[in-house]
Amino acid sequence: MTWDLTSYFAQFNGAEMVQFKTAIRADVAALQQSAAVLPTLTAQSANGWEDILLRNEDLSRRMSHLGSYIGCLASSDARNEAYQKEEAELSRTRAELAKVRIELLRACKSADDKIFAAFCARPALAGAHNYLNRLREEARRAMTSEKEILATDLGIDGIQAWGRLYDTVSAKLEFAMDYPDGKRARLPMSQRRSLMDDPDRRVRQAAFEGGNAAWQSVEDTAAAALNAIAGTRLTLNRHRSVDHFLDIALFQAAIGRKTLDAMFEALMANLEIPRRILQLKAKSMARQQVAWFDLGAPLDLPDHGKLSWDKAQATVAQSFSRAYPALGRFFTEQVIGKNWVDWEPRSGKRPGGFCTSSMLSKESRIFMTYNESLGDVLTLAHESGHAYHGAMMRDIRPYARAYPMTLAETASTFGENVLMNGILDDPTVSDSDKARILDIEVGHGAVYLLDIPVRYEFEKSFYEERANGPLSVSRLKELMVQTQRQVLGDVLETGGEDPYFWASKLHFYITGITFYNFPYTFGYLLSRGLYAMFKNQGDRFLPKYEEFLRRAGSDTAENVVRQTVGRDIEKTEFWSEAIHSLEEPLSQLQALLPKLTMQN
Repeated sequence: MTWDLTSYFAQFNGAEMVQFKTAIRADVAALQQSAAVLPTLTAQSANGWEDILLRNEDLSRRMSHLGSYIGCLASSDARNEAYQKEEAELSRTRAELAKVRIELLRACKSADDKIFAAFCARPALAGAHNYLNRLREEARRAMTSEKEILATDLGIDGIQAWGRLYDTVSAKLEFAMDYPDGKRARLPMSQRRSLMDDPDRRVRQAAFEGGNAAWQSVEDTAAAALNAIAGTRLTLNRHRSVDHFLDIALFQAAIGRKTLDAMFEALMANLEIPRRILQLKAKSMARQQVAWFDLGAPLDLPDHGKLSWDKAQATVAQSFSRAYPALGRFFTEQVIGKNWVDWEPRSGKRPGGFCTSSMLSKESRIFMTYNESLGDVLTLAHESGHAYHGAMMRDIRPYARAYPMTLAETASTFGENVLMNGILDDPTVSDSDKARILDIEVGHGAVYLLDIPVRYEFEKSFYEERANGPLSVSRLKELMVQTQRQVLGDVLETGGEDPYFWASKLHFYITGITFYNFPYTFGYLLSRGLYAMFKNQGDRFLPKYEEFLRRAGSDTAENVVRQTVGRDIEKTEFWSEAIHSLEEPLSQLQALLPKLTMQN
């Protein structure tokens, strides 16, 4: 592994780690016993429940440390059976701790409003008001404690096991790659993404077709996992009297339906903007339309060769420092200086990328597979944005750090914007390099405004049908193709769809969060709106932005945005402005391309 994990534990399953795990298990068991004997929240039991909450918060801090460490190991070496065993044991420990939360739900469910308000005002719980209010909201739709405990126990070997199965299968899956020069190779699935961003369309197509052939070989397993995960959620929703499956996703996202509808209303009204981006891609390839595997295609610009890891680090550091010095220092001194990134391409790594943090050590780690492309440099900036968000919240209590994905993805995509604009603001950058960056900027717009809405619309339709029973592989493929055609429209060539996108996209199989898709579009557009304010206001905006990051777990997304930067995200105007902000880089790119053609 290319990262340093010794600040977690000196050795995997060494004496320090074993002692740490043993203490957690003992403390979880003791906390369960203490919570189970308390009556619901009253004036008389308030002291006891305050103690439970504080002990639970401490355990959450320690669990984040252990969970982050094990997640790092299992993602970097998914074939290691010892790591897999630890992941399974961690799921059980989390399930036991979740039972304490069930007792907290019981405490809040029938508590008198005045008593609950007085409880929230206690000095020891300062800053935890949002957590407590969300706990009370969740309590109102919770099943009985006995049923919630049963659901938690069954989840270990049920919904979570299906998610772990997908992780294991995807990490071990390899595909046949037939390169245009005749070379053949078997590659881990984690390397497919970068190949599908290759400038050579033949490479992209080969990776697409080889990858889909591999997914076809495990299609029944993937379909079983997807159906089981969705089926479990729908069953629990029914027993919890949840009116609509999106209600849970909205709660987890800390937004209201009005906000979600405003974003998608603006998006559907402005689909021609991302479609124009794809039309430009098609024109650059001398084609009328694009295939699904062309979505990440760069324009045909002068080849600057592979970007070494050293070059990637330097590019991010320089761009961050130029546009946002504090972010540049953080990247140089912490992310790179403390060796927080596992970037090496190798077999056995899980696909995708993530940033994980420990609330105990107050550090982060970044997982990715670096395949020497500019897109991978953007991934490094994206995940570093997450890490910076963690740094902004390092001294905030755990109960106020539980921010939703909608706001989490803002920090990461803001980091991408800082990188791209940092490069563009460099006077030494050539027209060719500017075009390359602008291509990435508008290309990401097409992904966030077309690809991710495809995921959202597909998943919505899938859940609606899944309520009547499992979907077959052929129906899943058909539904995915229909959705891609619906969102991309005529710019997608007939036969150019990806019928296996439901199988290859990891986000459909993440069990901890429902609808792991629209928060990306939300965060992308919110970050563009915030970055536009940064460009207008300059350094004066950064204290507002940093306060936005610190308060991300302290209120609803709507209130955090309104109170820190003064914008109303329940209105379509905000989202429309963010979408239309893509027109400027698209126009700049279209103006540059003829010059580059003449130079060539």
